[in-house]
Amino acid sequence: MGEKQVPREADGAGRAGGARGLREADGPRGERTSRESEGGLTRRGLGLLAGAGLAGLVLPGCAYAEGPAPDARTTESASGGSAAESAPDDGPAATALRAAYLGTYTTQPGGGTGIGLATYRPDRGALASTGVLDGVANPSYLALAPDRRTLYAVNEQAQGAVTAMRLGDGRPPEVLGARSTGGADPCHLSVHGRFLLSANYTGGSLAVHPRGRDGALGEASDLVRHQGSGPDPGRQEGPHVHQVVTDPAGRHILAVDLGTDSVYTYRLDERKGTLREIGRTATRPGAGPRHLVFHPAGRHVYLVNELDSTLVVCAYEPRTGMLTPGKPQPTLPRGTVPDERNYPAGVIISPDGRFVYVSNRGHDSIAVFAVQRGGAELRLVALTPSGGSYPRHIVLDPTGRLLFASHQKSGSVTTFHVDRRTGRLRSAGAALEFPVPVCVLPL
Repeated sequence: MGEKQVPREADGAGRAGGARGLREADGPRGERTSRESEGGLTRRGLGLLAGAGLAGLVLPGCAYAEGPAPDARTTESASGGSAAESAPDDGPAATALRAAYLGTYTTQPGGGTGIGLATYRPDRGALASTGVLDGVANPSYLALAPDRRTLYAVNEQAQGAVTAMRLGDGRPPEVLGARSTGGADPCHLSVHGRFLLSANYTGGSLAVHPRGRDGALGEASDLVRHQGSGPDPGRQEGPHVHQVVTDPAGRHILAVDLGTDSVYTYRLDERKGTLREIGRTATRPGAGPRHLVFHPAGRHVYLVNELDSTLVVCAYEPRTGMLTPGKPQPTLPRGTVPDERNYPAGVIISPDGRFVYVSNRGHDSIAVFAVQRGGAELRLVALTPSGGSYPRHIVLDPTGRLLFASHQKSGSVTTFHVDRRTGRLRSAGAALEFPVPVCVLPL
């Protein structure tokens, strides 16, 4: 494949409620891009969780390579941003059977019927399928509330929605209902205290929903629509919010907009459930920012740009919530030519903040970067074949021992052992075949 700098490693295998308010952020006029756009919600098949033996599992404290220790404000999600992270577990925690949920597209050719259920052991690795939560339409992104008992899923469709499910020991999950996001194709969500934040990709907007004590969602308390466009007419004809996360201090909310080459900073009024824009950071025109992840120290952010296939180290000012982008660097070694446009997707960081991982969809690889100078620099140290086609999403398990990669085109999820000293990846065995997986949430 023409790698010049880094040797490529060996292959391894409910009801929808309307929004109360609609506000627009200033900017040039833009249009929308279509994504997956149909499906519905039923409760059929939810009993499979208990039948598969997952309901009785102990759900350990979720920990993802994406930010600070969990508190009442931050979510535990499947990728990127300020989701919770703790030190890697050893001993009994590494040998206990754990649950995982798989986000999917249900309306793509060959798609499934809902949220996949699986189990794994951190010391062994590979996922084993145990069933499906049927009837959740296009649950392409998942997040777990800090109480670890409420699961949220986007419904990425033209009439966008978010679904809440209550998890319980010894009984099937209870569907708490679905609420409209007020925009098309929500593709990311996160929990901020008593609220759920959702990013509408095609709608180019952010939705805020209050969360009840049982995790159920209320009618949207705010909807903020971005304005603007970028130089790529095929992908940036209008705003496309791809991610919304809370910073490690729980003070600011960052929204990554691929369509306008911007990262917006907001403050949330937790009494009213409304957002107030603080400012925005411009990226290089045409870069197409997709996802970001915070360094555990909270002073640096790593931003992956989908359209120009770059990764940027940004200085972060916790007081203002603003970013200062550094020089972009490629997510592939210079001279590498993938079979198709690369479109990097996921970006995550190890629990100790020493390594950053990026999934390259066009190249079917996972890039490993060493973090240097206290988080201010990244150096590409390894490039590992992802073991499938189009690795849309990557995530570390709570122990920090495993990395999961979900492949949209090959319909597979691969698992890797993580060398916590070098950051390098080693195949953990055969891939799990599953219909159009695009997200993994390991518990």
